[in-house]
Amino acid sequence: MEVQKHIRCKPGDVGEYVLIPGDEARAEKIAAHLENARLIAKNRAYHVYTGTLNGAKVSVCSTGIGGPSASIAIEELVRVGARTLIRVGSAGARQPNMPIGTLVIATAAYRGEGTSQAYAPLAFPAVADLSVTLALMKAAKSLGYEFYHGIVFTRDAYYVQDENLNRFLTECGVVAAEQECAVTFILGSVRHVRTGAILATDSNIWLKPQPSLEEKERLFRIAEKKAIEVAIKAVEILIQEDKNEKKDLP
Repeated sequence: MEVQKHIRCKPGDVGEYVLIPGDEARAEKIAAHLENARLIAKNRAYHVYTGTLNGAKVSVCSTGIGGPSASIAIEELVRVGARTLIRVGSAGARQPNMPIGTLVIATAAYRGEGTSQAYAPLAFPAVADLSVTLALMKAAKSLGYEFYHGIVFTRDAYYVQDENLNRFLTECGVVAAEQECAVTFILGSVRHVRTGAILATDSNIWLKPQPSLEEKERLFRIAEKKAIEVAIKAVEILIQEDKNEKKDLP
């Protein structure tokens, strides 16, 4: 197989387990937690690192902002061997009692964006893989980190707010808004790979008064560090579970 057009990787360059932040800088932070991590490729928004965890090959690939960019990364990663992908992202909290800097484990997504609709009709649910979600929850608990879990709102237009929809989704228990989970989960179903997501909140539209941008960013950086630690721990859990499952096979 040829080198992939956008992520510039070929089979063997990435592991079966891949962490997919949007931000290139976060990809570098995640890679620092891997053993013997090295930069494989850097093209556009796609920065790919590969190292190991507990003897298994693990990679990190930034996906940029939004569904179109994320779908390209996921499609190409799957083509070169990724089988478990965990989004490590940012989000805006959507419950009034959620402080900025909250961790959110997404179980499913309201499909308010367009990219996933190219893969499946809107009636098809965008749901995270159960084993990945449980590993994220187990990881957060083992690290002593509090978190919310539930449905998130994936949307396209960052600076456009639909007040009636926002109110409805909050009343229905939606915990956060972001831009990549829906397409990540839909591609998990369509391409038959495991997907999940851990998010750190950097805002909350319901807070009054709103904190300063400086304070929001300070709180987010603390949560980002925790989200990375949870994702790394979850991958370690999945690696061990997968090894145990292989041992149990006849």
